[in-house]
Amino acid sequence: MAGNVKAVPEGFSTVSVHITVKGAAKAIDFYKKAFGAEEIARMMMPDGQNVCHAEMKIGNSIIMLNDEMPGGQCPVASPQAMGKTTAVLHLYVENCDALYDRAVKAGATASMPLMDAFWGDRYGQVTDPFGHVWSIATHKQDLTPQQIQ
Repeated sequence: MAGNVKAVPEGFSTVSVHITVKGAAKAIDFYKKAFGAEEIARMMMPDGQNVCHAEMKIGNSIIMLNDEMPGGQCPVASPQAMGKTTAVLHLYVENCDALYDRAVKAGATASMPLMDAFWGDRYGQVTDPFGHVWSIATHKQDLTPQQIQ
């Protein structure tokens, strides 16, 4: 059996996002409402209150997430604890206007209005209630590096 195991599990990419949030259970519910996320797995901490590890799928990508675990084996902080985020989660979708509106109606803050960007995307950003920034885009035009310059 061990010989049939894939090094990269089914559904995952070589690089996968794993985020930390304060209130992971609420975040999962928000991502379902805002982005149409599908919950794949959820493992709770022994306290029954905090999410140790969860997986959800948005489009064709799996995102892992967990609650903050200060002082644990992997002491990572949420954007709320840090007062900022260090990354932007990027979504390419068929209709960025519709998803942007859906996310805002679900409780995200519009942090960069949608625009027709010079690099060929329709693009905007929202910040979720847990402090993560999401860029939402639809690729509209293939441009050469010279055209983008």
